[in-house]
Amino acid sequence: MNPIIEEDELLYKAEQAKRASSSLAAKSTEQKNHALTAIASALRKHCPAILQANESDIAAAQREGMSQSMIDRLMLNQSRVNAMADALDNLARLNDPIGDCLEEWDRPNGLHIRKMRVPIGVIGMVYEARPNVTIDAAGLCLKTGNAVYLRGSRSALESNRTLVGIIRQALSKTDLPEDGVQLLEDVSHETADRFFRLNGLIDVLIPRGSQKLIRTVINKSTIPVLETGAGNCHLYIDESARPEMAINIAINAKTQRPSVCNAIETIIVQKKWFSRYGESLIQSLIASGVECRMDPSVASNYPDLPVAEEEDWKTEYLDKTVAIKIVSDVDEAIRHINRFGTKHSESIISETPSHVERFFQSVDASTLYHNASTRFTDGEAFGFGAEIGISTQKLHARGPMGLPALTTIKYIVKGTGQIRE
Repeated sequence: MNPIIEEDELLYKAEQAKRASSSLAAKSTEQKNHALTAIASALRKHCPAILQANESDIAAAQREGMSQSMIDRLMLNQSRVNAMADALDNLARLNDPIGDCLEEWDRPNGLHIRKMRVPIGVIGMVYEARPNVTIDAAGLCLKTGNAVYLRGSRSALESNRTLVGIIRQALSKTDLPEDGVQLLEDVSHETADRFFRLNGLIDVLIPRGSQKLIRTVINKSTIPVLETGAGNCHLYIDESARPEMAINIAINAKTQRPSVCNAIETIIVQKKWFSRYGESLIQSLIASGVECRMDPSVASNYPDLPVAEEEDWKTEYLDKTVAIKIVSDVDEAIRHINRFGTKHSESIISETPSHVERFFQSVDASTLYHNASTRFTDGEAFGFGAEIGISTQKLHARGPMGLPALTTIKYIVKGTGQIRE
C-alpha cells in the first residue's frame, strides 16, 4: 500500500471518495452503464484470481472454526462470479433514477418548482462475510452517481481486495473516477469506530449483516444510518392452510438457503392444523436436515427433540434450525410476530381471506406474504436488479432497496425576477 495511504488509510480514502462523488454526480446514464458493463467483463475475465483469493479466505475461516452456513455466505465459485457479473449487466439495463422529476408545479407568483432525484453523495457500506455485496454495492452506487466506501469483514478481506482492485482497474478505462469505489483494508474495531464517525465525508451508512453488527453501527454512528434488518422471520400456518402447500413452503423458506436474512426462523402453527398435519410437517423438516425446537405445549409428544425456550423465539439461527410455536388462532400468531419479529419478512399460509387480511393489516414488517415463501424478499426477485440491502425501518426506504433508495431529492426553482415581500 502507498505510504501516504498507510499513514491514515481511513481518512485518505474517505477524502478520495468525497472528491469522486462530485464527478460521479455529473456523469450521464450512458457513461455509468458503460462502466458497469466494463466491470462485469472484468469480473468474468479475472474469475480465476477472484476464486484464488476467495480460497484463501475460506481456508482461514475453516481454521478459525466458522460455521458451514457462514462459510456458504463467504464462498465464491464460477457460478456466483458469473451471477455477480450478470447482475451488473442487468443493472446497466435498468432505468437510471437520477434526474427523474418526481413532481412539478407552478406557484401563484409565477415560480416553477420541480422535485428531482439526485445522488446522496458518499455511501458507507459496512457488511460481513459476503463478498458479492462488494459488487452489488459498487454497482448500485455507481449507477446512481454515488461514491461508495466499503468496510467488509476480516473473513472476506482477500476476496474484497481482489474484487475492488478489478473494479478500480476497469473504471480507470472508463469516464467514471476509479476513486468512486474505495475499500477500507484496516478491519480493526478501532478503525471501524472511526469510520462510523466520518461526518462530512460519508453521507449515510448502510450496515448489512448480523443483528449484532447492525446494532453496533446504529449505536456508535454519528452519521445517518439507513438500517437494514436482521431476519427473525416467521411462517404462520393457519387452520385452513392446504397441508402440502404449507409443508413445501416451510421447507423452502427454511432450507433453500438458511444462512440468509429472509429465511424463516420460527414456524407458527394453528393448533388444530398441527393436530392433523403436525407430524408430517416435523418429519419433513427432519428429513431435510432441520433441527426442530418444539413448543413446550407439544414437546412431550417429541421426547427426542429439544424444547424451545424463550430465547429461541428471539433467535436468528442462520442455520438449519427452526423453532415451532403452537397458537390458538391468527391473532395469537400476530401478537407473537409483533413481539419477536425484526420487521423483515413474514408469511401466512391460509385459505381464509379474513385471516389473511387481518395478518396484512396487523403485522408490522417490511414485506408480507400470502401462500408464498419469504425467500423472495430480494431486490432481484422483486425486479429491482441488485439490492443494497433490505430496510426494516420506516423512514426514506423500506423493504428491498434498489436504485431509488440510493437517491435523495433536490428542489429546482425557476423564476422571472420574483422577490419576497
